[in-house]
Amino acid sequence: MADIRTYNVVVLGIGFLFIFTAFTTCGNIEQTVVKSLNSTNFTGSGYHSLGIIYGVFSFCNVLAPTIVAIIGPRFTMFLSGILYSGYIAVFIIPSTWSFYFTSVVIGIGAAMLWTAQGHFLVENSDASTINRNTGLFWALLQCSMLFGNLYVYFDWKGKTEISDKDRKIMFTALLVISVLGTLSFLALRKVCQLEEALSEEEGQSLLSARLIYKQRATSAVTEAKTEFKTIVEIFKTKTILLLSFCMAYSGLELSFYSGVYGTCIGATTHFGDAAKGLIGISGIVVGIGEIIGGGLFGLVLKNNRFRRTSVVFLGMVVHFVAFYLIFLNIPDDAPVVLQTSSQHKPYLAPSPVVQLLAGSWGQLFQHSTLQHSGPGVC
Repeated sequence: MADIRTYNVVVLGIGFLFIFTAFTTCGNIEQTVVKSLNSTNFTGSGYHSLGIIYGVFSFCNVLAPTIVAIIGPRFTMFLSGILYSGYIAVFIIPSTWSFYFTSVVIGIGAAMLWTAQGHFLVENSDASTINRNTGLFWALLQCSMLFGNLYVYFDWKGKTEISDKDRKIMFTALLVISVLGTLSFLALRKVCQLEEALSEEEGQSLLSARLIYKQRATSAVTEAKTEFKTIVEIFKTKTILLLSFCMAYSGLELSFYSGVYGTCIGATTHFGDAAKGLIGISGIVVGIGEIIGGGLFGLVLKNNRFRRTSVVFLGMVVHFVAFYLIFLNIPDDAPVVLQTSSQHKPYLAPSPVVQLLAGSWGQLFQHSTLQHSGPGVC
């Protein structure tokens, strides 16, 4: 039993590694790719797409547990992986309507995927293995920031424009990676639960599949209503109201680093022919910052109230410094310039080293801040 559960956790982590290697790389470069499109019929914006994705994601988190309860976590993750792959496939032959439609669809898929992931991880863990399994899963997941962005660096290095051929090769490779991650969910094995054995003894196996799913749906809807009421009650508490400001800031910061920062670097003409390649390097150093921050502070500062608070405030100071350096080194039109290159001059001469350090510093404390933001902080 223990071997099957460990196997499932490893396969789960590998599946997420592949899927988010494709998706995080896509999010990091999509606005740059959109601005490089030669088609005059495409009017989509990578920023609008990411906004739609995470807006739908937030709303659907309330509904996702019901779906997972009805069809099960394994099939839910497989279905969600297909939706992720569909979003990436749009960039091979882009059109405005499919771009925004899949943005909505992937937002739904993201809510189902992460809800199912939590359900499946708990299902394959117990009190003695939950920390180990969670750490193993996140270690594999965070590596997704490395490989795709490394490919971007080598493929785009020295290029000033992203041609249609470059785009198609890039996103075909990302699509294959995403599909492989989706297919890996089929290799997950079912862990026999005591409840399932009892249900078979009581003759539940004689029920028709239609009746079984009807019972699951009825139970899931009832649980969803109860959970929604609980969420509303919890949100009214002082602790959650205070933490909501930390969560909102973390969301803004993560949005910047995952979708805007790479675009800014790629649009900075002062970096010359290296600008597009630096998008990949920036994604790598951001990922390294996440891995080091989450691992180091998660282990060293565990269960220490004073140090936990210190980490959050230290992270705040480092974020101020990192964002100020970015403000000084990046042209103010880099995030929104209609062409692929900026026209304005920054306050200081842009330095790739400063920009990459700012990226790694910012994310070094991102996950540690999330981990240690709790009642002791607020």
